[in-house]
Amino acid sequence: MDQTFEANEVFVGFHPDGYKIDKTAEPLQKYTKWQVSKSNRWSNPEPITFRNMPEHGWIKKDRFDWDKMSISDEVYAL
Repeated sequence: MDQTFEANEVFVGFHPDGYKIDKTAEPLQKYTKWQVSKSNRWSNPEPITFRNMPEHGWIKKDRFDWDKMSISDEVYAL
């Protein structure tokens, strides 16, 4: 199991409940809430504020491929 972190410790990462932080991304993609299917596919990102994200349980990543994730009618897995 991956080590988890607090939201304020994450520069790039995700929360299993469908949240992503990417402080290297465009402003509307820094903090997003995604729909997560039962098969663990992520789709339909919506920008949210940092304050509306879970505080605990974050998994750090090196980066996300936002070019692929920005295509709204496609679904991508982590």
